[in-house]
Amino acid sequence: MIRRQLSLAQGMAFILTPPILAWLLASPYPAGAQKRPIAWSSQEAPIAKDLDGLRQRSDEARARKTRQLASAIRQLPVTPNKLRLAVQLASLSTEGDFGYDALQEVATTLADSLREQPIHSKPGQPGVPYVELAQLVRYEHVQASLDDLQFAAALSKIDADDERRQGANFTLTDLQGQSWTLRDLGGKVVLVNFWATWCPPCLKEMPDLESLYERFKDQGFVILGISDEDVTKVKPFIAKRNVTYPVLLDSGRKVNELFQINGIPKSFVYDRSGRLVAESIDMRTHRQFLEMLGQAGLH
Repeated sequence: MIRRQLSLAQGMAFILTPPILAWLLASPYPAGAQKRPIAWSSQEAPIAKDLDGLRQRSDEARARKTRQLASAIRQLPVTPNKLRLAVQLASLSTEGDFGYDALQEVATTLADSLREQPIHSKPGQPGVPYVELAQLVRYEHVQASLDDLQFAAALSKIDADDERRQGANFTLTDLQGQSWTLRDLGGKVVLVNFWATWCPPCLKEMPDLESLYERFKDQGFVILGISDEDVTKVKPFIAKRNVTYPVLLDSGRKVNELFQINGIPKSFVYDRSGRLVAESIDMRTHRQFLEMLGQAGLH
């Protein structure tokens, strides 16, 4: 997902998506009051530190720690920080393949935190924590019980976004100057991948994408990697990593906006008839990409 670094209390830092960053920075104090740095309690600080270092762990250790953190957050007293930590854990939990059990623990923790302290937002604009939970339910297929209108609105928004993506079309030019139009690729399986050079999860999944492209390209498989960065940054970056699938430039972010991309990496798979059959809200592993392609008939 799109990452921005936020320095928090006691020298800690998190890498966050812009919507989550904005929400975490939102002050719980009355309008006009001076915003203060987040102050963690003695119970919260170790959890915040563990979240900060989660990406440095191996995938196996990260899955185990994710489950432990979900349980630890549930045991915290009810405070705004508890919900902050639950949201941040949810954001990090989808960066790879940490297992269904870990994701279910994360979703349960976030749902419980929202049940304990519902947040308010404008009508029709569900708050970030509700969107995070809805994405886990819809795309990671976990269970969450939350009787809240904002959660229902978040699920409805996801459905509406997917409907737009289903009928989406675009034309962009790749690094070699060739033009690509999504709807001209009928008869092929197409994976649209939004990424950036500065996004660690994007770079982690890139070798798997290249491997799958080499494996399936003769079966009519196309990857369209989409970056909103300048060609002078993207072209040498791609050349250095020997990426051979088409990389398209979306400098005006029109296609990002069309697909409602608020965080990267994100991937969308269209089958040979042009139907959107699979999508991911974050980094995927080789195995997870294979599962997505299987829904389009590639095995």
